[in-house]
Amino acid sequence: MTATPAPLPDYADYLDRFSIDQATSRLDDHQDGQLNAYEACCGRHVRSGRGEVLALVHEDTRGEVHTLTYKELDEQSARLAGWLVAQGLEKGDRIACMLPRSKALLVAVLATWRIGGVYQPLFTAFGPDAVDYRLSRADTRLVITDHANRYKFDGLSQCPPILAVGGASGEHTGDLDWQAALAHAPMSEKPPRLASSAPFLQMFTSGTVGKPKGVAVPLSAMTAFALYMELAVDLREEDRFWNMADPGWAYGLYYAIAGPLLLGVTTHFCEAGFSAEGALAFMKRHGITNFAAAPTAYRLMKASGLFDDAHETLDLRAASSAGEPLNTEVVNWVEKSLGCSVMDHYGQTETGMTCNNHHSLDHPKHVGGMGVPLPGYRLAILDAEYNELPAGQPGVLAVDIERSSAHFFQGYTWQEKDPFVNGYYLTGDVVVRNADGSFQFAGRDDDIITTAGYRVGPTDVENSVMTHPAVAESAAVGQPDDIRGEVIKSYIVLRDGYTPSEELAEEIRQQVRERLSTHAFPRVIEFVDELPKTPSGKIQRFKLRAQAADQIRHTP
Repeated sequence: MTATPAPLPDYADYLDRFSIDQATSRLDDHQDGQLNAYEACCGRHVRSGRGEVLALVHEDTRGEVHTLTYKELDEQSARLAGWLVAQGLEKGDRIACMLPRSKALLVAVLATWRIGGVYQPLFTAFGPDAVDYRLSRADTRLVITDHANRYKFDGLSQCPPILAVGGASGEHTGDLDWQAALAHAPMSEKPPRLASSAPFLQMFTSGTVGKPKGVAVPLSAMTAFALYMELAVDLREEDRFWNMADPGWAYGLYYAIAGPLLLGVTTHFCEAGFSAEGALAFMKRHGITNFAAAPTAYRLMKASGLFDDAHETLDLRAASSAGEPLNTEVVNWVEKSLGCSVMDHYGQTETGMTCNNHHSLDHPKHVGGMGVPLPGYRLAILDAEYNELPAGQPGVLAVDIERSSAHFFQGYTWQEKDPFVNGYYLTGDVVVRNADGSFQFAGRDDDIITTAGYRVGPTDVENSVMTHPAVAESAAVGQPDDIRGEVIKSYIVLRDGYTPSEELAEEIRQQVRERLSTHAFPRVIEFVDELPKTPSGKIQRFKLRAQAADQIRHTP
């Protein structure tokens, strides 16, 4: 006889008892009012006798499995931290890493935090242009990478020293050696205790308008990360957790590395690229019980047909989704085929996940809805004059900063934009609040493209397209796609003397792939005589989006 699941705690009751100070104090055993990310994610677990718990299970591209206990992570990060200190690196320094999901990546992150440094992720699909901007903007002091990605750092306007997994090569004889760094004497100093406002991550936004903006994430964000893992994801001590998101981006770094380590739970890395067949085999081999992915992954899994009876062989207890709204068809399929419920979550690089359908709390849950605010956040809907709107009326979603004790975003690192108005942080997303207190995504007031779970700003795509000598003007928009949600479509006006052709379109595609990244290139290119513009000359992307969607609807 199957036991009846215990009723979930009520969301409203939880809010009544919620204390941000208590939530923060659980992450630190020093109780001195200061923080250190290494201590919160590793050191305290070792001190509490949980050193033999697996921090990481990593499966490489050959199918070989590697593990790190919290004790091993502690020891290896201590040696790398000792080497970092010997190089003159110190608290506040930006240390960038472009590595696949691997043991080395996790050790690099923890060693950076151990010295009080600021970890800067570099997505492995980035090309030289994206890398160059981020390194020069952040004044990065060290890059950690491997031979497969090393070429992306050639020819940059400025490049810091490089610590290479695999050591120096014939092409890069000056690189520093990873193994030698790991053999260094452990860091002798205690990890520095830092103010909660001190940064520990240097992120960059997707760049919806202009270049990507810097987001220096403060240590206080760890409380919000842990709350999300505990309440929305319902991550438990015994879980085998796999977040498919790449740690080169916010969701993967916040919630595949920092989040599970804060809770002292095992996180899983699958180094191989995504395939439905590979995902199913990985879940079976490792007995995954708690799973998180973008909607694209769920759509691909569903389309493959391989998961239709997966509930008979999988151990999944909970599934989470982030990046774009889930539709009813996918939600119903997950429950039927994977044998667990899937919850939709909403957030941004700037704020982390702020509005969620919480697995571990009882509250109104609507298919396709964003859920309710993460405890520690008060969300509001604002009109054009920044007045709060009642339920049922769409407006811009905003964080009420004064009444959001878990809110950590302090503003863009180099003041690229002021996102604050009258005590609110403006997300830029258009949302409706339901009468029951839950929120529903309605649209957006910017030009962001969400493709396969990645948020892509059109400006970088357009700038990369413009570097081709045949291109006079360019505009990038999202075109609806059944699998990826959206694909990037570029409308291109050619210079005189050039003729539209599929060969030219493919040449432009490949150039953007190589210069920018392998996820942010235009899969669809349409050559046009002119782009729609306002009288002041601003491109009207909303017209192009409507045109792209209309073309899909009328394609047989």
